[in-house]
Amino acid sequence: MQLVCPSCGTVNRVPQERLGDAPQCGKCGNPVLGDQPVELSAATFERYIERNELPVLVDFWAPWCGPCQQFAPVFSRLAGPWATRVRFAKVNTEAEQALAARHGIRSIPTLAVFKGGREVDRVSGALPAQQLEAWLRRL
Repeated sequence: MQLVCPSCGTVNRVPQERLGDAPQCGKCGNPVLGDQPVELSAATFERYIERNELPVLVDFWAPWCGPCQQFAPVFSRLAGPWATRVRFAKVNTEAEQALAARHGIRSIPTLAVFKGGREVDRVSGALPAQQLEAWLRRL
């Protein structure tokens, strides 16, 4: 399975049965699967979305958004338990306006799931942890 290192962007090959063994990047030595969402920018977004073989859940948010701020701890808390099944990432739409526009983000927070570089599902609004987990189980 190919996984992009959140620290250096190197694509690592990790056998699926070893995902739970805290794999480390072959280039920088940092963990490939972290317990926190990865901040993506226009420069890192495409590589991260296209080269990860696990689904990538992206939270499109902004620092001035109250619901985004309330949802952030829920999103971060679930990143660890789901690390071997889904990659969690965040895009600050205030800093990455062109990226948000390219993906048609009209309200925030918006959660989008990408598989194989393509968006496969989307939901707008902050979700309670139980509802987010139920949505992730359907992937």
